Parts: sequence; C-alpha cells; structure tokens
Amino acid sequence: MTLSITRAVFDDPALVAFLQAHLDDLAPTAPPESRHALDLTALQAPGVRLWTGHLDGVLVGTVALAALEPGHEELKSMRTEPAVRGRGVAAAMLAHAVDDARSRGVRRISLETGSMAFFEPARSLYRRHGFLDCPPFGSYVEDPNSVFLSLDLAQ
Repeated sequence: MTLSITRAVFDDPALVAFLQAHLDDLAPTAPPESRHALDLTALQAPGVRLWTGHLDGVLVGTVALAALEPGHEELKSMRTEPAVRGRGVAAAMLAHAVDDARSRGVRRISLETGSMAFFEPARSLYRRHGFLDCPPFGSYVEDPNSVFLSLDLAQ
C-alpha cells in the first residue's frame, strides 16, 4: 500500500463528498450538542491544516490539526474510507499529522472522540499511538458522550 498524503484541495468534489460522509456517519452517534466534527467551511479557517490521503488516486482518508493555543493543537476530521479500514490508512494519517506538529514545535495534541462503541476503533488507535486520557480542553466541557485524549510531544 502506497498512501499519498497531501494538503487538502478544498474545491475537490471528492473531498466535499468525503467530508459530508464523515458528518453523516457521526450524526446518529450522539445528540447535536455532543457532535464536534468540523464542516468544510470550518476546516478552511485560519489555524486549521487538513490533509488528504489517496490510494491509487482515490481519496481514502483525512486528518486535520486545529490550533488551540501556542504549542497546543487539536486533532480533527480523522476519517478512513470504510472499504479500506484496517489497512493502516488511519495510522499513516495520524503519524503524518503528529510529524507535522513536531516539525512546527507543537508540544501537545489533544482530541475529542465519542464514548460509544462506534468510536472504539478510533480510541484504540489513539491509545496505541501514545494518547492518554485527559480532562476537557479548550472550550469542551465534561460530556458522557465524549472521551478526551492528549499526546505530549515534548517527551
């Protein structure tokens, strides 16, 4: 598998559809106030970096980092195309984002993900890559539908 990871091209119709599929996947998992995925417009905001992963020219993954405060960024929009899950796409996308953050001097990456069974593969992936449970960060508050994780890059 050769995954090509590049910065997102926001006017790509495949990306627009992929991001909408992400939002559609998440919609039934929690009430609206507990869903924190970014839409296409929010992913284009200053301080957000979005990458896409392609296999043989087909979009199969996304990952983003959003600035929270100096040295602290949030992992957002992690999604792998269902047909290729379990083939290392998510791990490669995550590694790319972590490497990018390190190269820019980011000291900590945090994330929010769901507490439901649907999100267990994601939580397992993050924990395998060193993310540890943490309290809510940024504007998040305690929520039984959320799990908060953080990776210390200063170690």
